[in-house]
Amino acid sequence: MDPIADMLTIIRNGCRAQKMEVTVPYSRIKTEILRVLLEEGFINNFTLDAKKRKITIMLKFAKNGESVIRNLERVSKCSCRIYVAKNEIPYVLGGLGTAVLTTSQGVLSDREARRKKVGGEVIAYIY
Repeated sequence: MDPIADMLTIIRNGCRAQKMEVTVPYSRIKTEILRVLLEEGFINNFTLDAKKRKITIMLKFAKNGESVIRNLERVSKCSCRIYVAKNEIPYVLGGLGTAVLTTSQGVLSDREARRKKVGGEVIAYIY
């Protein structure tokens, strides 16, 4: 029922199974979330297939074969939305992880949202 949670689960399972790439159905919000993950260095790349309406995500692994993504956690759910003000943006693992937020200026990481001084809905924590 929740397409964003489904995408996070597919990425989490792909990392645990040490797959090099996974495929998820296309949506604009998923593309924006993946753009934030790419900017923060959690994935290698992603490609859009407009005809099949799919997104292929290339996962990132360390030299020892361990996944860069340790955990993906959906925060704001369909049944309970979590909103934060600009001065309440959470630090994930003391700043080592990333929170993904939807704001009035688009989908941003917690660092970008603090720099732009905007709050919004917390979508997920990634570390």
